Amino acid sequence: MQRSTRRWKQWIGRRDEFYNGVMPRPLSPTMSSQAIYLTADLRRIEAAAREREPGLMQRAGLAAAELAARLASGEEILVLAGPGNNGGDAYETAANLRERFFRVSVVSPSPLESLPGDARRAARRWQDGGGEILGAAPPDRRWGLVIDGLFGIGLAREISGHYASLIDHARAQPCARLALDIPSGIDSDTGSVLGCALHATHTLSFIALKPGLLTLDGPDHCGEISVAGLGVDTESLLPAIGRVASREWFAAALKPRVQNFHKGMAGSVCVLGGAAGMTGAALLAARAALKLGAGRVYAGLLDHGAPSLDAGAPELMLRHPDEALGMDLDAIVIGPGLGQGERGEALVAAALASEIDCVLDADALNIMAANPDLREACARRKADTLLTPHPGEAARLLGIDTRAVQGNRLGAAQRIAAEFNACAVLKGNGSVLATPDGRWYINRSGNPGMASAGMGDVLAGILGALLAQGHPGERALVLGVHLHGAAADQLALDVGGPLGITASETIVPARRIFNAWCAAGSAPAVRA
Repeated sequence: MQRSTRRWKQWIGRRDEFYNGVMPRPLSPTMSSQAIYLTADLRRIEAAAREREPGLMQRAGLAAAELAARLASGEEILVLAGPGNNGGDAYETAANLRERFFRVSVVSPSPLESLPGDARRAARRWQDGGGEILGAAPPDRRWGLVIDGLFGIGLAREISGHYASLIDHARAQPCARLALDIPSGIDSDTGSVLGCALHATHTLSFIALKPGLLTLDGPDHCGEISVAGLGVDTESLLPAIGRVASREWFAAALKPRVQNFHKGMAGSVCVLGGAAGMTGAALLAARAALKLGAGRVYAGLLDHGAPSLDAGAPELMLRHPDEALGMDLDAIVIGPGLGQGERGEALVAAALASEIDCVLDADALNIMAANPDLREACARRKADTLLTPHPGEAARLLGIDTRAVQGNRLGAAQRIAAEFNACAVLKGNGSVLATPDGRWYINRSGNPGMASAGMGDVLAGILGALLAQGHPGERALVLGVHLHGAAADQLALDVGGPLGITASETIVPARRIFNAWCAAGSAPAVRA
């Protein structure tokens, strides 16, 4: 008992020493001003911080043990340790949990001699304390927690064989499953599944976030994400160019309106689209622009049989497209319901030739993708240009297939932004936003209910409203994408889930949320 008490006091002492900046912090929806790093950049950060004492692996093991102790529903814990440094993190975690009097079983198919230096020392520490390394998971055990330390960042091959069997075993356990750094089988840069992947209930990301946690298949495998900084000041070692999309980045620019305000100060938007059979798309975008604060909204509809009044929003001014383009405008939204005929092509050319901030969506993107002159015109623009492709449209813009786009969503968004001199959002699970000068964001708001017709039209209208009100391209894109997802999240909460959410329904909660953001500002703003 005396020895156990001494070990407990030693653990508490190390915990208190490491707690500042080392222990995991949950990544809640409001904690979104966080840096995201690619694997190569994380390797550089790790190398720069490697000489610090205690080492990063020890710090990771302590942080993981702290979280694991909170998650465990019983004393029996299964730890899966892989052949690299992620396995070393697992051994350190196991040793720390043993000191907290948990009964820990470590399983690893990897020979000790094949482990890298730090991981081998961690495994020796586990063994020196009396720990055993098993070749297979003990059968018929009721685990209080499974810890996945098989493969971390930088995995470049598909998982198969014994490792795949261990992942299958872990997935079948009814207890909580904690992944160290990233669920095994998820590509840390892309979010792709490499053969098979663990479905974790919780993921503890070391040092910083990785793109693979936040986009494509990553969010379906990570569960609740926490970040343990391990005491590393990443910004001093390597400033991040990737961030989680958030209003926090632009909070200073969100101000309440002055009392002495008129509609001209809120800007004018023109929505071009609405060919026969698709007028609803243009009207959705126009209504979104109107209700997100634009002073005037013109809808230039291609359908000659369209009504002259939108009964759902009589404030909209329905015009012939040429007439709408001739108004005094602050932003153009082109593409919703545009079609791909000659008339649509001429309107895209006119929009790109203007000096007005533009949002290109839907068929406007398809038209531009097929026309080298329009592609060049977009790249030459001086005014802000926002592109909003889904993966299929992105593939056409880049001349590749959709699978290649999804296989590297960040790379695809960056290419589009650079080649078209535009701020671009690649929509999808974990929408990726990129700027022409290399900055990028991943958006975490939104839910599967947004896989519904018209959602892109509403987003385009929101972006047009933000541009018209004077927000520059990057700010408008980040705020608009995050706002649209937040509105869908609020709607899903209100109706009990994501099923049946419609695009038009997201406009009202988006308005409410945006008003709250602006009301939180410290001083009123006047559009320049």
